[in-house]
This record gives sequence, structure tokens and C-alpha cells, in this order.
Amino acid sequence: MVSPTQPLLRSLRRLALTTKMVGKGYYKGNRTGSMGRHTRHGGYIIDWNKVRTYVVPDLKGFMLTPFVTKKLPYTRGRYAGEEGPMSGELFLKRWKVENGQY
Repeated sequence: MVSPTQPLLRSLRRLALTTKMVGKGYYKGNRTGSMGRHTRHGGYIIDWNKVRTYVVPDLKGFMLTPFVTKKLPYTRGRYAGEEGPMSGELFLKRWKVENGQY
């Protein structure tokens, strides 16, 4: 029987476990931690000492800008008739116009 070399076994031991490698009942989680505790009656009580708070620095004179330009005009949807954006008939008509079927 062929087995991996010793250095390979050491590196395999350092890999993160997945749910497929271990048996039932293994819950990996996502490293978020708890923000409180569960009650006997199915509720959840938040412990405000555990809640993360972030300190935002003063952004006056900050030179970076958002990716979306502020010069872009605001456009609203225009719909023919009273049906509005949820009309199936209007959707099919517009789809045929845009895809060359009409």
C-alpha cells in the first residue's frame, strides 16, 4: 500500500477542516462570535458589551471619492400606460423590442 511521505502528512495536518472530512455534528462556523445568549423560551438577549463598535475618523478634507460619479443624472423608469413596472404584458413587449423579435 502506498502512503504519503512524512512532509506531506505534516502539511495536510495544517489544512483547515471541512465538514466532509469529519463526522456528524461538526459545525465550523464563520468566526463571527456570539453577540449575546439564547433564552429558555427561544428568544435572544443581546449583550451590548460584546457588540462591535467601530470608530470612524474625521473625514473632512478626505481626498478619495466614491467609484460612482456624482455628475450622473438621476433617471426614473418610464412605463407606458397605468400598469407600471410589474406588468407582464409590458415586459414581453419591451423584451421583443430590445431583442429584435418585434
